[in-house]
Amino acid sequence: MDAPSGPRADRPRRRSFTAQYKLAMVAEYDGLPAGEKGALLRREGLYSSHIIEWRRARDAGTLTGPPVQATLAARRGKSAEQSEIERLRRQNERLAADLARNKAALEIMGKNTRVLATALRERGQRPEVEQLTDTAFSQLQPLLDTRTACHLLGKSRATHYRRRRPTPFRPGPVRPAPANKLSTAEQAQVLAVLRHADFVDKAPAQIWATLLDEGQYLCSQSTMYRILRAHGEVRERRAQATHPAKIKPELVATAPGQVYSWDITKLQGPGRGEYYHLYVMLDIFSRYVVGWTVAAAESAELAKAFIADITTTHGAPQAIHADRGTSMTSKPVVQLLLDLGVARSHSRPRVSNDNPYSEAQFKTLKYCPAFPGRFGSLPDARTFCHTFFSHYNHIHRHKALGLHTPASVHYGTATEIRAHRAVVLNAAHTRNPERFSQPPTPPALPTTAWINPPTPAPQIQTA
Repeated sequence: MDAPSGPRADRPRRRSFTAQYKLAMVAEYDGLPAGEKGALLRREGLYSSHIIEWRRARDAGTLTGPPVQATLAARRGKSAEQSEIERLRRQNERLAADLARNKAALEIMGKNTRVLATALRERGQRPEVEQLTDTAFSQLQPLLDTRTACHLLGKSRATHYRRRRPTPFRPGPVRPAPANKLSTAEQAQVLAVLRHADFVDKAPAQIWATLLDEGQYLCSQSTMYRILRAHGEVRERRAQATHPAKIKPELVATAPGQVYSWDITKLQGPGRGEYYHLYVMLDIFSRYVVGWTVAAAESAELAKAFIADITTTHGAPQAIHADRGTSMTSKPVVQLLLDLGVARSHSRPRVSNDNPYSEAQFKTLKYCPAFPGRFGSLPDARTFCHTFFSHYNHIHRHKALGLHTPASVHYGTATEIRAHRAVVLNAAHTRNPERFSQPPTPPALPTTAWINPPTPAPQIQTA
């Protein structure tokens, strides 16, 4: 840049640039990646129009000056060799950063692809998934090595190599025909008997026994089946009912009092084979135990009275979820829920995690350090449960509830308590800000509670 000189050097003047400076700026600008060009313009106080104009002048040959690299080196106080090394170093760092970003992006896309492919296979779309995977693999393999391509797509390398080099078919040894094999004529005779109007509706075992009672033996029962199987005449003919797949229960609660979950567990009594039955119902949003009782036996009438007492005290929820135990599916309970207008929800057969909140609550109960191996009597069991559930509802801080008690969330005081926690944390941050990497915040309150949240419909696309 031209330096002011002369008797009027202190007068206001516009910026001016030497030819050497213009050439150096154009060369440096053109050598930078897109993300750093703007930084150069702001640092030097230039506009992009300056670069365009100077580049046009350079190409026209109207700008002359010392070599560009020497000019850049002079500006930075470095030799041309050092300047080139610095440029190559920056370029290498940019390429390494781009490579790391690309690897991270590929890993994320690979995880999503594997998850979606697994979901589609579970929905009976395995052929479509395999076809899409093979298509994507054929496009990725020329760009990546086989191991990386298989990892990103969730494709087995062993399967890939086995399909590329299939094991040649080796016919097994020809099994000689047994000496006691029925001749073609004898097989035709047996088949004619099996197809006879007197025997067409009977099983081979019935036919074999009937013929034997009539003093006739054609062949063994297994031979009859073998002949029928060879002619494609063995299949199920009984009118057996087919059971449709059970629907996965999907329930959501966004506030207390919407969805309850209940179950029954056994508590060991004083003697061998003696058990007490603990009934527990909780709100899945707040984890608050709205009711419990311990009885000597399990019965439908007791379950009905248990639910009726809870709904009278706490109100009827929108839905009540339970497993498929005899008490849960009994007529008295079903009729009570119909009268209350409460939707019934049940776990699928042999799927224990369809009732996760009750199962988790029972584990908390039985893994409690104070939980005894056996209870000496029914009052003893009731006394322990009273102490435990009082502590669980009003003292135990639940991690899924933002470390609030179930009672606090259930009765709506958690918001005020969280605000007080925020004040305490802000005061601590004000006193010692160097101890925090960022301003602390109390754990968030729950917004929804799901039993089997719906899985979004997966979509796999290939270019």
